[in-house]
Amino acid sequence: MKQVLIYDSTLRDGAQAEGITFSVQDKIKVLQALDRLGVPYVEAGNPSSNPKDIEFFELAKSLELKQAKLVAFGSTRHHGKTVEEDPYLASLLGAGTPAVAIFGKSWDFHVTDILQTTLGENINMIKETVAYCKKHDREVVFDAEHFFDGFKANPVYALECVNAALEGGADFVVLCDTNGGTMPFEIQTITEEVRRQFPTAKVGIHCHEDTGMAVASSIMAVQGGASMVQGTFLGFGERCGNANLCTIIANLQLKMGYTCIPEEKMEDLTVTARYMADVANLSLPEKEPYVGRSSFSHKGGMHIDGVNKNPKSFEHIQPETVGNSRRLLMSEMAGRSLLLRKLQKLAPELRKESAGTKRILEKLKSLEHAGYQFEGAESTYEMIVRKELGQYQSFFTIEDFKVIDEQVKEGEFSAYALVKINVGGKVQTTAAEGEGPINALDKALRSALEVFFPAIGKIHLSDYKVRVLDSEATASLVRVLIETTDGVQKWNTVGVSQNIIQASLNALVDSLEIKLIHDQEEVRNGFRKLNEKNEKR
Repeated sequence: MKQVLIYDSTLRDGAQAEGITFSVQDKIKVLQALDRLGVPYVEAGNPSSNPKDIEFFELAKSLELKQAKLVAFGSTRHHGKTVEEDPYLASLLGAGTPAVAIFGKSWDFHVTDILQTTLGENINMIKETVAYCKKHDREVVFDAEHFFDGFKANPVYALECVNAALEGGADFVVLCDTNGGTMPFEIQTITEEVRRQFPTAKVGIHCHEDTGMAVASSIMAVQGGASMVQGTFLGFGERCGNANLCTIIANLQLKMGYTCIPEEKMEDLTVTARYMADVANLSLPEKEPYVGRSSFSHKGGMHIDGVNKNPKSFEHIQPETVGNSRRLLMSEMAGRSLLLRKLQKLAPELRKESAGTKRILEKLKSLEHAGYQFEGAESTYEMIVRKELGQYQSFFTIEDFKVIDEQVKEGEFSAYALVKINVGGKVQTTAAEGEGPINALDKALRSALEVFFPAIGKIHLSDYKVRVLDSEATASLVRVLIETTDGVQKWNTVGVSQNIIQASLNALVDSLEIKLIHDQEEVRNGFRKLNEKNEKR
C-alpha cells in the first residue's frame, strides 16, 4: 500500500474559522487526539503571532507524542531583512519543533502588489529562508501560497518559486489553492506538471472549500502525484473552510488503497471526530460522511428491509470500519418489521401481528401526524413504547410550574421559574433564575429532582432546537428537540405543543425520566448478575 502523509492544520488554519476559539488546553487536547489517531504531522500555530501560541509551544515541549510530528508555522523572511535579523524567524525556530512550515508567495501578482517587492527578491526570500531553517536542523515544509492561481497566471514564475524552495533544501513543497477557486481537474493536471518538472520532489496539496470541492481536489492531487495532504480534521477554517481530512483519510485508505493512519486506528475515526467537535464547541454535522450520526441511518421501509437482508444493499462500507454504527430510524415509513425489532428489545414476547404491536404502530403514526418526529428522538420513542407496554414507572409528577420573563431595563432580560414536584407523596418546590425562560425552567426542575435523585446533578442539556411546524404565525405548533448528556452517553427527546414552554417541558421530562429508568435497570441488572454469580458458587 502506498502512503499519503496527512498534515493537520486544525490548530492554525482551523483556528482562523469564524466562531472558533481554542484555549491553550484545547490545543493540547486536539494535538493529543490527533497523535492517538496516528496523524503524522500536526501544524499548531505561529509562535510569533500571539501569547497563546507562545505558551502552547512551550507546554508542548514536555509532551511525549507517539505518532505526530509537531510543526510551527511561519513565513519567508521579510524583504529588506536578512534571515539572521528577522525576529519572526527567530521565534519560529525558538518554538523547538522538529519541523517547520514556511509559506511564501508563488503568484507574481501577490509579490508585486501585496508584498510590494520584486520577483527576484521573492525568489531569494524563499531560498534563503528554507536554507536557514535546514541549517538549524529542521524538517521544512514549504507552502507555495496561491500556487494554482499563480501557475495559471504565470507558470514559469510559479515553478521558479518551487525550484527556489527545493534548492534551499525543502523536504516537501505543498501546492496551495489558497483562494479555493481551482477546479479538481485543474488541480490534477497542474500537480502532474509539477511532478514532471521536479520528479524527485515530494509534493503536497492544500485546498480550501470555496467551491465546495476541497476534498475532491485533494483526492485529484493525490491522483496527480501528491504524497502529502494538508487540511483540517473537520474541514473548518478560513471563509468556507479547508479540506476535510476526516473524509479524505477514509476515502484514501478505504477506497483507494493508500495508508494514511495505522489500519487499526480507522475504527477510532468517528470517536475522534466527535471529540474534536466537542473541543471546538461545535455540533458535528449529522450528515458528515463516514462519521456523522446519519451516515449509516435508514428511514425508508425498502431501505431498512434491504439493509436487514444484506447491509451492502444500501451501505458503501460497514459502519464499524470507521467506528460508527447503523441506525434504523423510527418513522411512519419504517414499517412494522422495524417496529417489531425495536419493540422486542423491550418486550421479547411480542410478535408482528400481536395487538400490542399494532396499537403502538398506530400510536406512533398518530403522534407523527401531530408533529412528533422520532428518528432524532429515540428516547421519547422509547418512553411512548414503555407506556403502551405497561413498562413505565412515573418517578415524579409536576404539580405546578410558573415562568416569569421580564425586561429589567432596556436591552437586559431576566427569567425566573418556580417548579413544584411530587415524588412518592413528598412535595418539593424550587425556584431558579436562568438566561431565558427555558433555561430557568430546566434549572428549577433539575434542582428540585436532585434532592431525590442525585444522578440528575450529573446531566445537562448539550443541544436545544426549536422548529415551527405550521404557518399560524404566533399560534403555530412548535417542535422542541433536546439532546442531553451525562458526560458518557447522549440521548435525544422531543416535545410538541402550541406553547413553546410546554413543548420544552415535555422534552425535558422525557430526558430526565429515561435517565432514571436506565439507571434503575442498570442497578437491577447488576444485582441479577451478582445473584447468578453467587448461585453458581
